[in-house]
Amino acid sequence: MLLSDILGSAAFDGDGNRLGAVVDARFRLEGRTSPAQARMVALIISPRSTSSYLGYERKAASRPVILDRLLRWMHRGSYLVNWEDVAHIELHRVVLRPGFERRDAALEE
Repeated sequence: MLLSDILGSAAFDGDGNRLGAVVDARFRLEGRTSPAQARMVALIISPRSTSSYLGYERKAASRPVILDRLLRWMHRGSYLVNWEDVAHIELHRVVLRPGFERRDAALEE
């Protein structure tokens, strides 16, 4: 599976309710190899947009004011879902397990 297969996919809860679209993923670097292996640990779901954060995911990122307001408006309500909360993936569709937990999507500095 490629990340491009997941990005833009519609996200649904276990009852079939549409939650939004997958707009990004989070990875953790693991292992002592060089380069380290990247492992997907979470997905970002946006209820209103299918676009990315344009690299401005961090809470304290200095970005132009107009861009800041636009991205905040476009991605209001976005949240992070741990990979363990993904029940299964179909073509253009990600289904979350019942009782999944919504987490803050913004990265800390």
